[in-house]
Amino acid sequence: MAICPLCNGFNKASFSCAQCGSTLEDSGRIIDYFDDYSAYMQIDDMKRIDGFQTTLQDNECAHLFYCTNCHTDEIKFIKE
Repeated sequence: MAICPLCNGFNKASFSCAQCGSTLEDSGRIIDYFDDYSAYMQIDDMKRIDGFQTTLQDNECAHLFYCTNCHTDEIKFIKE
């Protein structure tokens, strides 16, 4: 089982907004936004239904990043 370096606090990510160039803030895993209980489900099971073809097979964690300047959301795939 692979672990996400962002979810586990090993690393921090720094991405620039594609719209305005401001620094994006990590808002956590996409799968945590599905419903009230998704944060408590098995991660690999959630990756099977997250809507992204590669997250499970490529050991990626899909994170939502938010731009506080222009209010844009971006999804970034973090290698586990």
